[in-house]
Amino acid sequence: MTPTIDELNGTPCKTYLVIAGGEAALVDPLRDRLDTYRAELARRGVALRWVIDTHTHADHLMLTRDAKAALGAPFVMHTASPSPLVDRHVSDGDALALGGASLAVIATPGHTPDSMCLVTGGALLSGDTVLIGGSGRTDFPGGDAGAQYDAVTTRLFTLPEGTIVYPGHDYKGRATTTIGDERRHSARYAGRTRDEYVALMASLDLPMPDKVQLALQVNQSGFEPEEVGFPRVEEAAALAEITPAELAARLGGDAPPVLLDVREPEEFVGELGHVEGSLLVPLDALARRMPKLLGYADREIVVVCRAGARSATAGAILERAGFRDIKNLAGGVLAWRASGGPVCR
Repeated sequence: MTPTIDELNGTPCKTYLVIAGGEAALVDPLRDRLDTYRAELARRGVALRWVIDTHTHADHLMLTRDAKAALGAPFVMHTASPSPLVDRHVSDGDALALGGASLAVIATPGHTPDSMCLVTGGALLSGDTVLIGGSGRTDFPGGDAGAQYDAVTTRLFTLPEGTIVYPGHDYKGRATTTIGDERRHSARYAGRTRDEYVALMASLDLPMPDKVQLALQVNQSGFEPEEVGFPRVEEAAALAEITPAELAARLGGDAPPVLLDVREPEEFVGELGHVEGSLLVPLDALARRMPKLLGYADREIVVVCRAGARSATAGAILERAGFRDIKNLAGGVLAWRASGGPVCR
């Protein structure tokens, strides 16, 4: 079965409704268009099977907990996503069933670490990885131009030339392109080596989107500003990081650091587990738990979360409260597990 794909927003920031066999997937929704999406689903008489974000967005706010609940469908992102709101994590090669069709996942890190694309019925929903004549920027936190070049040239450009590409953005009113056109004519990729692409992306000097820090804090944490005292731009200096290997060595030493896990309780005891000895203080409880945490103010603290994003925010909040020896576990529990680090549940 070949799904139908329709763009719903009518703006440069695109949301797609993919429909097959009476079921639908909503891809890259905007939170301020929730009523539009629900009305469109009702008008078409289809059941929403999946809500999917192709990556952690920095230019708009993703769905709230309430909006996700109102849509009533599992929320899907790549396994590298830092968000605690995700119901199903997917990896490269996974597929999501949709009314007799499927959405195949291709991991395409580069724009963000959790960027992915979806292939279905001769079409590619490319997120912010491949745009029409361009590519997603790679200067956001965790961006990697080399990884993006590899993913595009070795994975996406090997798809059939006639594959229709539905991009996550377009600022010139265009709707689609094809893999063949992008492989031959893209101003970013065509005729460029990997080194040339990396140099080009480093030279772009693009302005940051408005309120990019707030968008990332909300989208990475799943919390609203009123729920967490997010640090201001001037307070959010880069936090010192510690690698999983370095942390393992420190935990075996004479003065191990305090481990502060800022995930949700269900994550702490869930599939990934937690590093033995960790204190669980969810991010939204950090402010009210601060008086008790001040007892550790003279200790080294390593802040931990799923992928290293929420913990960076928590570290900035701790610094604002007067803590001085704070480190962020680089890559979070995902990286700890990948390094062979033991966990408890």
